[in-house]
Formats: sequence, structure tokens, C-alpha cells
Amino acid sequence: MTALDAIRGPRDVRALSAARIPSLALEIRRFLIENVTRTGGHLGPNLGAVELTIALHRVFDSPNDVLLFDTGHQSYVHKLLTGRADGFGTLRRAGGLSGYPSAAESVHDVVENSHASTALSYADGIAKALRLRGSDRRVVAVVGDGALTGGMAWEALNNLAGTRHPVVVVLNDNGRSYAPTVGGLAAHLAALRAGRRPTLFEDLGLGYLGPVDGHDPVALEQAFRQAAGFGRPVVVHCLTSKGKGHPLAERDEADHLHAVSAAGVPAVRTWTDVFGAEIADIGARRGDVVCLTAAMRGPTGLDTFAERFPERVFDVGIAEQHAVTSAAGMALAGLHPVVAVYATFLNRAFDQVLLDVALHRLPVTFVLDRAGVTGPDGASHHGVWDASVLPVVPGLRLAAPRDCARLRELLNEAVEVTDGPTAIRYPKAAAGPDVPAVRRVGRHDVLREEPDAVGLLVAVGPLAGACVEAAEELAAQGVPVSVVDPRWIAPLDPELVKVAAAHRWVLAVEDTTTTGALGGRLAQALAVLGAPTGVGTFALPTAFLPHGSRADILRAHGLDAAGIVTAVLKRVGER
Repeated sequence: MTALDAIRGPRDVRALSAARIPSLALEIRRFLIENVTRTGGHLGPNLGAVELTIALHRVFDSPNDVLLFDTGHQSYVHKLLTGRADGFGTLRRAGGLSGYPSAAESVHDVVENSHASTALSYADGIAKALRLRGSDRRVVAVVGDGALTGGMAWEALNNLAGTRHPVVVVLNDNGRSYAPTVGGLAAHLAALRAGRRPTLFEDLGLGYLGPVDGHDPVALEQAFRQAAGFGRPVVVHCLTSKGKGHPLAERDEADHLHAVSAAGVPAVRTWTDVFGAEIADIGARRGDVVCLTAAMRGPTGLDTFAERFPERVFDVGIAEQHAVTSAAGMALAGLHPVVAVYATFLNRAFDQVLLDVALHRLPVTFVLDRAGVTGPDGASHHGVWDASVLPVVPGLRLAAPRDCARLRELLNEAVEVTDGPTAIRYPKAAAGPDVPAVRRVGRHDVLREEPDAVGLLVAVGPLAGACVEAAEELAAQGVPVSVVDPRWIAPLDPELVKVAAAHRWVLAVEDTTTTGALGGRLAQALAVLGAPTGVGTFALPTAFLPHGSRADILRAHGLDAAGIVTAVLKRVGER
């Protein structure tokens, strides 16, 4: 039996002799490479955290001691050491193992912590609560140097420094998030590696140990045991190598195989690729267009723009709030900033969108990648809130292209806007065929027009193809419906409201949550007009959706052609 086979929980990790730890680390790396390259997932970060996680479980007593992982994609080794090896064949698949910590999976997971820079705030709150309840349980937060570029992490460190709580901050310093860590913090950590003292952490009033070789089990255990005895907040600075032990990852200069696709999944042209090519072309024509990203230059498609115009791309680290307000400053100074961010991460900067950009009617374009259902990354990564939340922002124009031709078209329209912010949302998906229009009325496109239509499908964004397919099937069943694409989903196009008012019923089909969706806003506009049209919203429930493939999740909620046909027939039957 191998060392890994014998691990059913942290007690087994602590029972191993020190001599067996190197072989356990080797087995874990082999296991991760074999399994994650087959299922897809975050490989590089976990390969770099093997010895570090083993040492944590040998020194601390989970779940009695609280272990938190920020960002949670570096928790695969923790999952293995807490008895979940058998589930790795289902990693990130529907009903299977989550790609992040999950309290529903194990008592060893405390929070579903997949957004960066949050673990230290959790740790501060948990430690304060434990102290008030008279508990001596210890709190450990593993945070990457990339996550420390987020302002919330420093708010937490500031508060931790004012306490005497036994919180151990394990700084997993591999010099990267996706790409190399940026800013003054990166320079400070580099100086610490070279032996500089005192540290910024000590200046704040925190304890500091290190730097420690993050791949030396003995040194790690010694440092963690020393930290556990501090009796106050302490930073243990561990130096690790992302992708450690896997030559392909070690040689990958882009991101050290940060995330890998499932085996057998062919590379395809994506919506992100289309955006990347178009924004580079726009940059060639418009010297005032600049791009900002929050540690996601490659994943959001800005690499081509950066290669052509390196001085006009700004990676601010994992700091979405700063990115948005910095963009506001650029707009005030006469530029047109394009902020490329995952839809789910824009949630973190809503106040800045509202009060730093929109209040001043600044021309900033937000490009929201991974909008709608994203698939295997699960509840925290589905981009299903932006289309419900952003329409409340005064003056903001929100676009949802139905295909890649419309993405290019709407992006060009967005950067021409000078009197307020714009946003464009599109999915994490392959770039499929374009959906042609019959004609354009106002700002919306007519995709299918039936003279005797019994109703109207308002097809929002990439669900247009499914709506057109559904309309064809409905026509064959003697239920003619027309289909329109709003293109700009906020504010509502007055011409779209007029078209809707001319129908007996309207069904808005959307890849967002029902609450705050376009259907509700359209119903309100028709009610103001006194139109008798019945309006329904066919969208996702207001819930945290589990992980699974995008197609399967949409199908499960009826947001495919067959589901739309069923919804329409039900509506027709009820009238």
C-alpha cells in the first residue's frame, strides 16, 4: 500500500513517519497530474502547494483547528488529505467533487472560498468569535501572494494586527496569480527573499517567520509549530514553485498550467478569442483606448492587445475595485478605458461602477467574460447576476450579443459612447455560427417574423439560437411566434416596448437570474403604457447553481430549444 492509499484523514497524515513524507508528496503529485489532466481543473497551483499542505495537516488538527484556503483553487491537496481521493474522477462534474472548498463535502472545509483576498477576513471574524466563546481553537489561512494584491486582504491584515488572536497566515509565495504578481508588494516580497528586514508585516505589528522553503517538509513543520506558539497573528512566508514536479507546468511561461482542460476536449475558437482580436483592431484605430484587467490578462483575451500596445494595458492585480476607479480616472483624463473582467468578479466592484463611473457619466466600457452559466467552476463563478444588477445603474448601457458578429459590432458601438458607461456580456463558450437577422427596428434585431404570431420571444444574448430553433419547431406545430434580439438589454429600447405591446404575450428568454431580468423590466414598461400584453420571464432561478457543464445546466432549466417549446406550449395552453 502506498502512503497516499493509507490516508483517510488528517490523523493518518500525522501518523506517518517523517521519512515517508517525501514519498507521499511524490505520490500526490503523480495523482494530481494523472487525475486533473483527465478531468480538467486547477493543476499548477496545487502542484506548488503539496508539501505546504501536508505540513499544515501534520501540525494543525483539522477540523478542530480551522483551515482556510484563499484562493480555494489551491485546496486539491487538502481534499486528498481529508479523505476525498476517491471522488477525484468526478472533479468539477455535475454531482461530483467541487473544484473549491465545499462545506457540503467535508467538515474540513469551512467556506466555499473561490474568490481571492477573502480568507483573511474570514479568519479575523472566526478568530474573534472563537475568543468570545472561550475556545482555544486555532485559525490558519493560506493566502497566495497574488491574492495579497487585493485590498480586502490588507483591510483584514490591518484588523488582525490589532488583536492577540492566534491566527496563522501562511503566505504561499510563488510570485504569481495567473501571471507574475504585480505592484509594490511583489517588489517587497522579492526583497524579503533576498534577506531584507524588517518586513512590512512586522511594521504593521504582525509576527513574521521566513522565508521558508515551501518544498522542505522539515522546515515547514518547524515554522508552523513555531507560529502556532506565537499566541498572536503571525505570517509564515513560504516560497513555492507553481507547477512543481511537472515539467510541462514548470516550462509553461504563461501560467505554469494554472488550469487545464479535460482530456480529449479539442481547442476551439471562443467568444474570448473574438473579443481579443477585435479589441486589438480597435486599439490600432483608437489611440485613446486603453485596457485594464485584474490579474486576468490572458484569460480575458487581452494578450494580443498587450503584445501590440504594451504601454496601454494595465494589470492591477486581484483588485477589481481599484481597476474600476482607476479606469474612471483615465476617463476623466480623456481616455476610453476598457475593463476586461469575469462577470462574477464585477460584483466586487459594483459600488465603483455606480458611484465612481456612472455618477460622473464617464465613458468606461466593461467587458464581462464568463457571463451567464459558466459550468464546472460552480456557484461562485456563474456570471448570472450582472444582467439583473447593472440595469439599476443610471446611464449605463448593457449589451448582450447573440453571436460573435454581434460581439464585434456591439463592442465597436460601446467604445463610441462618450456620455456614460457601457457593458458587454458574453459566455464562456465556443464561438458558434452567427444568427442572421431579418431586419433592424430601433436598436433591436428581428430574427423571425410571423404575420399571425400568437406571441413574441425576446431572445437575450446567446440564447437567440435556441429561440429561433424553438420558433421553427413551434411553427411546424401550428403555433407561430416571432423572435427578436434586443442587442442592448438596458435601458429598454422604446421600439422593443412598442413591438411587445402589439403581441398578446411575450416571453423573455435569458441566461441570468429571474429577479431583475429583462422580462420584469419589460412587463413594468408595458404596464405603464396600459398594454394588455402578458409578459413572462424564462430564466434561471434566483439560486446558487451547482457545477456542471454549461449545456447541461441550461438544459436542466429549460433554456434550450426543447425547453423553450415546452414553455411556449404551456403558455398558449393556459390562455
